[in-house]
Amino acid sequence: MTPTLPRQAPAPDSDAAGPVEDRRHVIRRRWLTAIIIVLLIGVPAGYLAISAEQSRSSGRDKAAKAAATQVRAGWPSRVQRSIYEVPVPDRAWSVRFYETNNWRTSRLYVAFTVTHADLDTFLVQTGTSRSALKPGVTIGGKDATVAGWKFPADRTWQGTTHEQADPRPTQDITVDFTDPNSARVYVVSTATP
Repeated sequence: MTPTLPRQAPAPDSDAAGPVEDRRHVIRRRWLTAIIIVLLIGVPAGYLAISAEQSRSSGRDKAAKAAATQVRAGWPSRVQRSIYEVPVPDRAWSVRFYETNNWRTSRLYVAFTVTHADLDTFLVQTGTSRSALKPGVTIGGKDATVAGWKFPADRTWQGTTHEQADPRPTQDITVDFTDPNSARVYVVSTATP
């Protein structure tokens, strides 16, 4: 029996290969290839550059917070406000804060200015009221020193301490009523783990 050899394909006929690609189609195909390459390389590279800058900015913000030694301008995060139960009103201004942590206690120091209506809302949301405010300063000297706050005697001070059972925080609240149009609120919220 004679082995069968595979058949070879016939040589392509030059007419059967089809027309030669025209110049416009070649240029269009090259542009399309270039655009795809730019998209495949450029978009991820741009994304990486933006992400790197955001990461650097975030790191600088965290470093600034960690390096702070007294209250600084800015709003405490929502998480901080929730943990320490300090519902700073949305329309508050001149907001400043500082947080300290150690193995026994954590404290959030917050100061802000509000209208008298927003003060009432803040006090109710904290779990107290304006009727609980008594003449004087309720924030201790040590906490005032840590925060860098001064409570001069020539101003109109009222305050209260809102105590809650652990693990909920206790808030020392002092309000400066010297300005008849607004109130400056100082809060030290202390949480124990």
